[in-house]
Amino acid sequence: MSENFYKDKYMPSVNRIGKITGYLGVVLAFTPAVMLAIVYGLVPKPAALLTAFISGASAFGVLWFVEPISYFPVVGPAGTYMAFLSGNISNMRIPCASMAQVAADVEPGTEKGSVVATIGMAVSIIINIAVLTIGAILGSSVLSMLPDSIKAALNYLLPALFGALLVQFGLKMEKHSLVMVLIAVTLYTAIGLGVFNWLPGASNWLGTLGCVFASILIGLATLKNKAKS
Repeated sequence: MSENFYKDKYMPSVNRIGKITGYLGVVLAFTPAVMLAIVYGLVPKPAALLTAFISGASAFGVLWFVEPISYFPVVGPAGTYMAFLSGNISNMRIPCASMAQVAADVEPGTEKGSVVATIGMAVSIIINIAVLTIGAILGSSVLSMLPDSIKAALNYLLPALFGALLVQFGLKMEKHSLVMVLIAVTLYTAIGLGVFNWLPGASNWLGTLGCVFASILIGLATLKNKAKS
């Protein structure tokens, strides 16, 4: 019954609401520019728009493909809609979704994992908005009172967070995690040595994309071996 509910009712509702909110987010994102054009007549030239688009696409365009592929196995369909609408994906949504799955003892990529990730992300969005509201009002004054050593230590929060996630999942999938760490170290060392300089912007996307697809292939091979045994 629960499986039928997930496929027949939950997922259609997720896709319907996700598409509506996604399109609404696009409209709202362009509203300030449209208002400037209509009210004040500030319309940029097509050449300037094209130049800005090419500059942005060359710097971030690869993330349009890398991030959905990388994050979807963890957060699922509903989490994907929520993540790309709310932002702060790598530094907040993914860690919250992953830790929720660890706390609930569910596997990423499963139906239960998708639902739990959605709950974790929803809580993170609510808390994030509350903290950002307070931070926007008091953030600069509070940060100015912190010692320089603490400000420097804040730069290590994200690496420490992902290190903790690696340990959590590594304890569940020891062989998989060990192999992926070796692959990641090898790949990023090669990138640092300039082995892939012939690929445009390889330092920005090749490491993440290579590790993601390597992990997928290893996972599929492991599942096939388990099925045979």
